[in-house]
Amino acid sequence: MNSIQKVFHEFSEELAESIEKVSIYKSLETDEVLMRTGQYIKSTILVLKGCIKVYREDNEGNEFFMYYLNPGQACAISMICAAKMETSRVMAKVVEPTEVIMIPIQKMNELMANHKSWYEFVIDTYKNRFDEILEVVDQIAFSNMDERLEFYLKRVVKNNSSKLLNISHQDIANDINTSREVVSRLLKKMEQKKWLILNRNSIQILQFPEM
Repeated sequence: MNSIQKVFHEFSEELAESIEKVSIYKSLETDEVLMRTGQYIKSTILVLKGCIKVYREDNEGNEFFMYYLNPGQACAISMICAAKMETSRVMAKVVEPTEVIMIPIQKMNELMANHKSWYEFVIDTYKNRFDEILEVVDQIAFSNMDERLEFYLKRVVKNNSSKLLNISHQDIANDINTSREVVSRLLKKMEQKKWLILNRNSIQILQFPEM
């Protein structure tokens, strides 16, 4: 089986071979910025290994976490920006050592026209990201801060496949756009409810309601 197909199971053999011929493989280190606000995107990003965090950043450098990109997933925003030759409106940073495939913009239309499995993958990628963004919007619009924090922690647990989170209170505050003091206070309340245990450099999730 083609190495790309081992991660992107929905790709046909012909599509995987076509991608392998035209794409560029890159290895990325933790904290490396892969995409910046205002940058022109020349390639579509597919993740083979590792994890990438996609987030918005305002003029003061404040961050708001949007979603993770994991193996077998593609960056919908890079697809749109590359296809329409527009600048990125988000940031993308490497969370852990990561391997990606970069498909040049010139090959996008060719893949779309010649491979049904690529067309279906692109549509599914758009839909999944749209659904995820709607969830985030709902949390911002209709939930208070403790509910937003719970939603965020559940997403991190799901992404890491682990209930032991090596993440600081400041990192959480950056991702949900609030202060470290607010995060620390809410985490303490969650600990009192026995939902989690706060350690010096980590958070051990025990059990959230309906988790």
